[in-house]
Amino acid sequence: MNGIEIEKKAPATADRAEDRPETTPAVDIYDRGQELTLYADMPGVSEKDLEITLEKNVLTIYGRSAATTAPEGYRARYGEYRIVDYRRAFTLSNEIDQEGIQANLKNGVLTLTLPKKPAQVRKIEVSAR
Repeated sequence: MNGIEIEKKAPATADRAEDRPETTPAVDIYDRGQELTLYADMPGVSEKDLEITLEKNVLTIYGRSAATTAPEGYRARYGEYRIVDYRRAFTLSNEIDQEGIQANLKNGVLTLTLPKKPAQVRKIEVSAR
């Protein structure tokens, strides 16, 4: 994809304190001409449990979903919701303005805005030696 490459598997980290299942969040990426917009589904993840890092052109998103508790006065009888960690990585091209990346998390959907650098035309001098 122009400006971003989806990694097959996110880099593993050794600092995980708990043995929780890890999954890859579903992602949609849209090209708006001057920027790419990435949407990642991360239900149960709050802003404080979300970490986005950029190292050597690899953008990694990591989120921890929160445990659900039964309402007061109730006890759980059946549940399908799994507490998981989300991890996904993308390799960014030099076309992306890494300093301008913005992130927003709302209702379990992470939105990343990846602005593109303006195209630069450079005239190259020719010598006749």
